[in-house]
Amino acid sequence: MNLVLIVCDTLRRDYLGCYGNGWVQTPALDDLSASGVTYEHCYVGSFPTVPQRHDLMCSNYVFHTTGWAPIAAGNSALQERLNAQGYVTQFIADHAQLMSPGMNYHRGFHGVEWIRGHIADRWRTEPVDWQVPCDPDKLRQAQNWVKPWSRNYCARDNEADWPSPKTFRAAEEWLERNQAHEKFYLLIDTFDVHEPWLPPRHYTDMYDPGYEGDEAIYPRYDHAGYLTEAELQHARALYAGSITMMDRAIGRFLQKLEDLGLAEDTAVAFTSDHGWYHGEHEYIGKHTVLEPKAGWQFYDEVARVPLLMRAPNLPEGLVSHALCQPVDIAPTLMEIMGLDAPADTHGVSVLKALAGGPGSREVAVTSGKLDAPDDMRQYNAINDGEWTLQHAGALAEPELYHTSEDPAQARDVLAEHPDQAQRLHAAYIEYLEQLGVRADLIDRRRPLRP
Repeated sequence: MNLVLIVCDTLRRDYLGCYGNGWVQTPALDDLSASGVTYEHCYVGSFPTVPQRHDLMCSNYVFHTTGWAPIAAGNSALQERLNAQGYVTQFIADHAQLMSPGMNYHRGFHGVEWIRGHIADRWRTEPVDWQVPCDPDKLRQAQNWVKPWSRNYCARDNEADWPSPKTFRAAEEWLERNQAHEKFYLLIDTFDVHEPWLPPRHYTDMYDPGYEGDEAIYPRYDHAGYLTEAELQHARALYAGSITMMDRAIGRFLQKLEDLGLAEDTAVAFTSDHGWYHGEHEYIGKHTVLEPKAGWQFYDEVARVPLLMRAPNLPEGLVSHALCQPVDIAPTLMEIMGLDAPADTHGVSVLKALAGGPGSREVAVTSGKLDAPDDMRQYNAINDGEWTLQHAGALAEPELYHTSEDPAQARDVLAEHPDQAQRLHAAYIEYLEQLGVRADLIDRRRPLRP
């Protein structure tokens, strides 16, 4: 069986129709969900972007060790495991952070194709007289991020020049050239729908037609309030338009699988690395950069991610409530393909839990790098599929949410259910110990509250 794994950046699960959204158009991903398994309880492990890719590729957490770093020696990535099983492996990405000097996330692939021109890519140098589409104070580091990005952006003439359409078109072409392989693994990693959001105008007009105000294409990571409600709503429309454009490209790629007769012998999985706050919990962004020692909580808008899987031997239209994280994706896919899931990782296959039950995890932990300064408020989210504990050790009061009853996580019920907070915290500490986290880092997390 072939395998295609699609990863996109910064996609909120609740902006997909298959997760209940009623206003963003995502027909391709909705069809993928309907023809396979939709996971309701997949939570980010190591946060943010690059640490999540390590969790995903190597099935080993790095939130307690290296954090944002290359793949460490001694970790075997999925592509290397599949190479040993006779697979032809290919990596197609527009994700410059994975390709930057010193990084090695292309390690072990037989072929690598880098689609140039996304935000962090030092590609174009032509002088560009480009007018920032809003007050620069509303943007995240306009001079360092948005202005250099404009050089790449201004090289685009039509929709086919945007990163996600280019990336998935390259994947379609790879399929045509490589369909004769006995078995292959194709990893597609698109940096969309990471900001800046400035899709072709017709996509934004689907969601906010006639808007003429400031366009906060790369909003400042900050407490909400600096954008008007109209500006914030337009930012949501820019984001939604970027999602729909990516979904269209995914749809064309999936149709190519069908057209080439590959779909019936190919497993397809789709996920993202984290979400984004569009004003929820009074935040805009995904983490704080203006107050690095303050820390933000990992509410579901950021921590809970989409995970879809379709394969010839999987049921259609199944919703799984198995608790899982990115480290579990590769072991699950290997078992789907009839291979032994690795025993030397933090990940576990959730295949046996598809029909019901929470799976083998008691809790799912979301965390930035634990080895932070002593005075830095580093939140962890501890989820069990029903309850969520936001925990920062002795540096902040914990928060508890009955997420199954309060999906917006709007009402802290710690005072009413201290036993649930204590249970989750105890399971969390036990899990850190099982992972072999340094004793001093665990000691920082032992206090439930100040």
